[in-house]
Amino acid sequence: MAETSADQLVAVYIKIRDAKEQLKHDFDVQNAELEEQIDVIEQELLEMCKTIDADSIKTKHGLAMRTVKSRYTTNNWEKFYEFVFDHKVPELLEKRIHQTNTKTFLEENPELLPPGLNVDNAYSIIVRRSK
Repeated sequence: MAETSADQLVAVYIKIRDAKEQLKHDFDVQNAELEEQIDVIEQELLEMCKTIDADSIKTKHGLAMRTVKSRYTTNNWEKFYEFVFDHKVPELLEKRIHQTNTKTFLEENPELLPPGLNVDNAYSIIVRRSK
């Protein structure tokens, strides 16, 4: 049985990656069009709910419900952190490590390792097209 060369593997890899990119592009275009249509319909339904002063509209095809979605932000992180610490409410924050900043910090401070930090390194392959 003939052995596959690295050149053949890279060529097939690039062909598959290009096909995936095309599929994703086509999906993104079609999905954006559908999202625009949904946005228009949602605005119409919200206006209908407002006009009839209702939180829901029942039809033979389904139920449209008006809800309130809240998103919380701050324009003063220093004061917000102070509030969190003063009132002992760390649950107001999310537990997440910023990957890029942590990598940069560790590269610039190799002698400092934050307690409890786990590092998972794994090899991966990057394939670039020849010009």
